[in-house]
Amino acid sequence: MSTKYGLAGYNNSRKHISISIPSSTEVMSPHIKSVEELRVLGINLSSFGAPTQFFICVVGVFIFYLVYGYLQELIFSVDGFKPFGWYLTLIQFGFYSLFGLVELQLTQDKRRRIPGKTYMIIAFLTVGTMGLSNTSLGYLNYPTQVIFKCCKLIPVMIGGIFIQGKRYNLADVSAALSMSLGLVWFTLADSKVAPNFNVTGVLLISLALCADAAIGNVQEKAMKLHNGSNSEMVLYSYSIGFVYILTGLLCVGGLGPAVAFCSEHPVKTYGYAFFFSLTGYFGISFVLALIKLFGALVAVTVTTGRKAMTIVLSFMFFAKPFTFQ
Repeated sequence: MSTKYGLAGYNNSRKHISISIPSSTEVMSPHIKSVEELRVLGINLSSFGAPTQFFICVVGVFIFYLVYGYLQELIFSVDGFKPFGWYLTLIQFGFYSLFGLVELQLTQDKRRRIPGKTYMIIAFLTVGTMGLSNTSLGYLNYPTQVIFKCCKLIPVMIGGIFIQGKRYNLADVSAALSMSLGLVWFTLADSKVAPNFNVTGVLLISLALCADAAIGNVQEKAMKLHNGSNSEMVLYSYSIGFVYILTGLLCVGGLGPAVAFCSEHPVKTYGYAFFFSLTGYFGISFVLALIKLFGALVAVTVTTGRKAMTIVLSFMFFAKPFTFQ
């Protein structure tokens, strides 16, 4: 694996039984010179060339996130569930933390490499983008929410400029602007034919995009600077995010009604949520690999392509208004 991707290796001579946090001088140095074995769901991507790595990650993103999108809309189609988007996010974060812990225990190097302060920031941004996105489905129909999220390229590019000092060429900017025009066109049509088009939903998904402007770039910078693994990133960012959401729900009194409702429909809520979280976890593993290997902009471009197919499947499996526009 070429060192240009900023990958560094596991210390195979050391064995760990549980998660350990080494000293800052041992881990936080950005000058990592060894080669890491990057694995995603047991696939050793380090043994492949860049084109093959990209193809494997794209296939993984499309397969798992297509199922993820279907299950997400299926959960919100349960009558009465729409007000509980934040509770679904809490469940999702809990499952992600559990899956990340299990995966980290199966690796040889269990050390936390990225500083805790960075994880607190990433967790806050992750809570914002996923919680607000889930909650927006209580106000918008699914294709509209997805179309808004397709606009993610623009905030990610802006975040890349300010956070990482990146520069983009004319083709990148033109593609992002074209996507924005498509977003406006689709949204204007949806406002005429969909009864659940709501300004509150637009505000929520717009705030989620603001969080998206930073999260991918912060993850990319942290993973390359400190050589953090995918399972480490998921475990710490989502477990801290779980605490954030739980605290918020307890403060506003939103936990009791959500638990009561889901207890009445355990299969359609917790059952769907488990598989929803499982496919999302698999998908995020491939997205993090794309971020680490090719950068945040490439990763977002791939997930945007996946969203286009999600929209098609949404119209196929769930009845909703449709116009030429």
